[in-house]
Amino acid sequence: MGIFQKCADFTKVVDGVKEKGIYPYFHHLESRQDVVVIMEGKRRIMLGSNNYLGLTTHPEVVEAAIKAVEKYGTGCSGSRFLNGTLDLHIQLEEELAEFVGKEAACTFPSGFQTNLGIISSLAGRHDYILIDRENHASIYDGCRLSFGKIIRYKHDDMEDLERCLEKLQPDDGKLIITDGVFSMSGDICSLPKIVELARKYNAAVMVDDAHGFGVLGDGGRGTANHFGLTAETDIIMSTFSKSLASLGGFMAADKYVVEYVKHNSRPFIFAASIPPASCAAALAALRVIKKNPEIVSRLSDLSRYMRNGLKERGIPLRESKYTTPIIPFYTYELETTLIKAKEIYEAGVYLNPVLEPAAPEGKCLLRISLMATHTYELLDEAMDIIDSVINEKSRTVVALK
Repeated sequence: MGIFQKCADFTKVVDGVKEKGIYPYFHHLESRQDVVVIMEGKRRIMLGSNNYLGLTTHPEVVEAAIKAVEKYGTGCSGSRFLNGTLDLHIQLEEELAEFVGKEAACTFPSGFQTNLGIISSLAGRHDYILIDRENHASIYDGCRLSFGKIIRYKHDDMEDLERCLEKLQPDDGKLIITDGVFSMSGDICSLPKIVELARKYNAAVMVDDAHGFGVLGDGGRGTANHFGLTAETDIIMSTFSKSLASLGGFMAADKYVVEYVKHNSRPFIFAASIPPASCAAALAALRVIKKNPEIVSRLSDLSRYMRNGLKERGIPLRESKYTTPIIPFYTYELETTLIKAKEIYEAGVYLNPVLEPAAPEGKCLLRISLMATHTYELLDEAMDIIDSVINEKSRTVVALK
């Protein structure tokens, strides 16, 4: 079968999992992305969305997207480099740069593509990219697409990062890249120490704030703002598909860095621009956040409530120094994790399994992610269902209808 043999072998494994009835992926929604959804014909509490501020259904965001389609049509039919730039793109970039505290910003068609575009354009043959082992896959792929030399350091281990930096020459080009909030664990990076080491060893710092933008910092300005290190963080990137309730991504940095990336990034130059509706939705969501910073505080309060409630119910949480809306708990073995995910799903709660290799062997997780629009009553209901399944209690949990 040649090149397709691996496809056949993989599909046999997937089919086996499906036959057991514990395949966890591609459940389909029949409603809006909200705190409660209709998924495969049944009402379920959504604890698996990255819609952190709940803005996908906000009236101002929805209206902005509709009006953009009416004014600009459904697509831009070209690259930003040529005919694909709208005044909306420019407005969004200017407001994003101002919001995160940088000179300039540049938008990309997706968050994944943002990392591909930044890293591949900046890192050359004589440069080194130092990345946290638990960084997002898009960072790894951006590194592979570049000509830079990749060095991985242990997760949030600053001693290991320094050991890596010590081996390099002072004049070597060096870029340290870290997630702001790590997507699987909810950990927050040790940015103060990273910045300290970067200055000591003449390195630049880039933060992937996909899960920190809208979640941390003053009014949701992100991880760098949270630590008071916006100026010291050379590049901030994030996505629109989480707190900004849309699709796309952006980088923010000094103007000369942004200009270089815009003129040298293949994922930017050779891709169609963000469609009008997505651009307008992200811009409207950003303006909602600026007008209503209290939603960021509410998300933090709900996250703390959920983490404490799960602890009280004896759920084995992965410990974290910080409270974020990402709350993983251990289910350990792979098959056990799939079975528990299915039981929780059938009882009326959707959450996400974290399996090998995203989790170490024997330390698989189920991952909760919260929205600012959840209610305490919904969280109580969901926690009772999770408690019943994980702790196998005999009390009856009423299935959601």
